[in-house]
Amino acid sequence: MINQSQNKNKVNFVFDKSNYQILIISILIVIVGFALMSGDTDIYSFRKIILAPIVVIGGFGLGFYAILKKNSFNK
Repeated sequence: MINQSQNKNKVNFVFDKSNYQILIISILIVIVGFALMSGDTDIYSFRKIILAPIVVIGGFGLGFYAILKKNSFNK
C-alpha cells in the first residue's frame, strides 16, 4: 500500500537532466560564437563573417534539439 501512494506522488518533469545539460552546452556554444564575432580589426575576416555565424546557428540548433528531445520515463 505504501508503494502505491509513493507512485502517485512521483512527479514527472517535462525536461530530463540530459535536456538541461544539452541546453547549457548550446548556450555556451552561442556565447563562443558571439565572442568570435566581436573585435575591432578586419571586419570582413573569415572568422567574423563565416565561422562565427555557423557556430551561433549550430548552438541554436543544439538548443532546439535539447528542447524537442524526448525523455525516457521508464526509469
